[in-house]
Amino acid sequence: MRIHSAVRLLDEAAARFADRCAVEDETASLTYAQYRDTARKIGAGLLAAGAVRRPVVVYLPKSARALCVFLGAQYAGCPYAPVDAHIPMARLDKIIDSLRPGCIVTDGTLAPNLEGLDLRGAKVCLYDSLAASAVDGERLDAAAGAVNDADPIYIMYTSGSTGTPKGVTIPHRGILDYADWVVKTFGFTEETVMAGQAPFYFDNSTFDIYGSIRCGGKLVLIPDALVLYPLRLPQFLAEKEITAIFWVPTVLINIANSGALEGADLPALRTVAFCGEVMPNKQLNVWRRALPGRTFANLYGPTEITDVCCYYIVDREFADSEPLPIGKACENMRVLILREDGTEAAAGEQGELCVLGSGVALGYWNAPELTARAFCPNPANRAWGERMYRTGDLAFWDGDGLLQFCGRRDNQIKLKGNRIELGELETAAMCVEGVENAAAVFDKERERIVLFVETQGTLPLRRFNLELKKHIPQYMLPGQLVPMEKLPHTPNDKIDRQALKAKLDGEGSEHV
Repeated sequence: MRIHSAVRLLDEAAARFADRCAVEDETASLTYAQYRDTARKIGAGLLAAGAVRRPVVVYLPKSARALCVFLGAQYAGCPYAPVDAHIPMARLDKIIDSLRPGCIVTDGTLAPNLEGLDLRGAKVCLYDSLAASAVDGERLDAAAGAVNDADPIYIMYTSGSTGTPKGVTIPHRGILDYADWVVKTFGFTEETVMAGQAPFYFDNSTFDIYGSIRCGGKLVLIPDALVLYPLRLPQFLAEKEITAIFWVPTVLINIANSGALEGADLPALRTVAFCGEVMPNKQLNVWRRALPGRTFANLYGPTEITDVCCYYIVDREFADSEPLPIGKACENMRVLILREDGTEAAAGEQGELCVLGSGVALGYWNAPELTARAFCPNPANRAWGERMYRTGDLAFWDGDGLLQFCGRRDNQIKLKGNRIELGELETAAMCVEGVENAAAVFDKERERIVLFVETQGTLPLRRFNLELKKHIPQYMLPGQLVPMEKLPHTPNDKIDRQALKAKLDGEGSEHV
């Protein structure tokens, strides 16, 4: 029977695997029975606090507690909105203003940060009090039962070009179909043990949270501090007998570059999936050689489509300069490559990647104009209002019928009459010996490309460009090279391109 709320996945798992460990963090672990019971108590407490059909802000550290609040909000029939425990108060104020939540769930350590903020009528609820709530089963079941799969399950805030965060609103059906696809595609079972790297305010975490519940497996939350030490992560994977990981490429790159995989013994690890940035083949091949016979998967998708809409199971070794496909659409998703006039591009022709299907977000919370610009009718279908999301990414279908990602439309520049995709330059840079990571930024004021490279050595620009010319034409070469010991990263572990733009023409750089 089709279920209409993602929290029913927890009900099913608790019925089948009551005494199995469901989630583990640094300080605690919960069986499925405990997970469900705690979430239901929290749901009951939220209803008592007046959070009926209104968003619940979850202002807690990444922990099993936060997960219980996510599920508890669903029992109460409410969408949840996870925020960073270290979020700047000015940004939190903007999110609260957008959401107008019913409740903000936090703990005694973080609650003082809310003093002085205009909470727009939201009630502050402490986790310990909610987790001790008495459960009115009839009322709780009625609240959860009133939810249908078109209702929002969560609102996740991403950066907005105007400086105002955008609240991506995902429906229950998106998570239900996504969890089914994750389990089916990677063959996950109750024996699966996942290592959760992604912060909960980053959509990659939904793979771990709902994929593990769907199969009745175990989710081990990696301590945030440990992610900063790539040499220790393989040891953590071995100690916890992790069987599957879904991480951003930056973390995998750092491990490969550190040499931590040399001699690593990870017999339990069967699945290595990645998403969020382009995964360089150079480091991917280090992983594949260290772990032969395992499944490696390149996943693609923006926050607006329930995390992932395309995937490619890596079935061979790719040369450093080869593009790694993003493959084909996931089940219940469809991809169109459209020209600027809205017609479908031919095979081999680059166009904007647009997505249709059950994973497409409902829109941006409380932002109808912004929603109308990004979520629009499929121009190729005039028969009914088929809704699609315009990703702003460029892609094309290759000769094998696989999707090839070409970068962002806004990462494409025009220099001296030439159109240049900065991602192509970054891929070429990764082929140069000594380069461990690379990011290109366009300096509009000086009309030149600045290439930041992560390296432990020295890379004279002229010699560096001679190597680049083996892969890209002269007009694509950078005008400035900035070697760095470490590229800056956002809290989601993606390269922080805004921080790099702030470093333009900084010290330690070379010019042509």
